[in-house]
Amino acid sequence: MKERLTLFIIFAVQAACAIFFVSDILSSLFGLRSKPLAWELRELLEIGAATGLVLGLVLGAWALRTSLVQRRRAEEKLRRASGAFMALLEERFAEWALTPAERDVALFAIKGMSTMEIAALRGTSEGTIKAQTNAIYRKAGVGGRPQLLSLFIEDLMAEDSKIRPADVPKDAA
Repeated sequence: MKERLTLFIIFAVQAACAIFFVSDILSSLFGLRSKPLAWELRELLEIGAATGLVLGLVLGAWALRTSLVQRRRAEEKLRRASGAFMALLEERFAEWALTPAERDVALFAIKGMSTMEIAALRGTSEGTIKAQTNAIYRKAGVGGRPQLLSLFIEDLMAEDSKIRPADVPKDAA
């Protein structure tokens, strides 16, 4: 709210100054002013308008700097979240004892790729990918891709920010 007010003030000051200078030029060009202003008043108005433009420039630079700092912070948070997600994936894959091939397939599945796309990327048949995804689902204790993805979403959205303990699959005991 405070930033919006600041930006509005910057815009209003610069708009008023620009209107003053443009109206002064247009009135001189078209002879619209019948009574000239006293030179002292004119000088004060021009000094005020120029000061307003400089102030607008300074405040605009400050607002731009603030915006860039906030953008950098948001990018850093996104980078950290991305790293946290990859760490979470690796932790779960290790807990489920996925083979390297199953890890690749699970990662592609979580990214939303189809069985055919995964098979093309891995240079294997769709049947092999289906067998690997079924093994992944069994080891993770889920019934399909949506449930697999929801495991990770639940972990990331946990209120205590701690990773929940992995469920032990029924056939692993």
